[in-house]
Amino acid sequence: MSVPGASVEGMEQRLSLITLGVGDLARARRFYEDGLGWTKGNHEDEVAFYQLGNGVVLALWARDELAHDARVADSGATFSGISIAYNTRSHDEVDEVMTQVVAAGGTVTKPPEEQVWGGYSGYFSDPDGHPWEVAFNPGWSIDEAGHVSLGPA
Repeated sequence: MSVPGASVEGMEQRLSLITLGVGDLARARRFYEDGLGWTKGNHEDEVAFYQLGNGVVLALWARDELAHDARVADSGATFSGISIAYNTRSHDEVDEVMTQVVAAGGTVTKPPEEQVWGGYSGYFSDPDGHPWEVAFNPGWSIDEAGHVSLGPA
């Protein structure tokens, strides 16, 4: 598909929005807001947007509505081949985040452990089964605003 007047310079290398299709929006909001302490940034009831510290937005939307909007069949698969990652500034913060996730109703799918690449990480699933990695990578840096950089500060 070509768009009249469009440049062929290439797409900017960035990520703007991640939308998670959820089975129960109220339950998902309780997990992210009450459990993890995140703040919803919009007033609409049918979708929840969370402004993340690094300029990316996370959205929660009804799974059937998301599938309809994308014009895809919802096969109900429990793993789509994608995970979301939350990087921490320290080794101990990984354990702190995982403790908070469990208290909020998340499920640890892989307890944090030392990694062969020198870091420390584990995985959890939110109440809809979306996999998140929580990782400390000593070779990366995270600034005060939450921007992750490939390499030390």
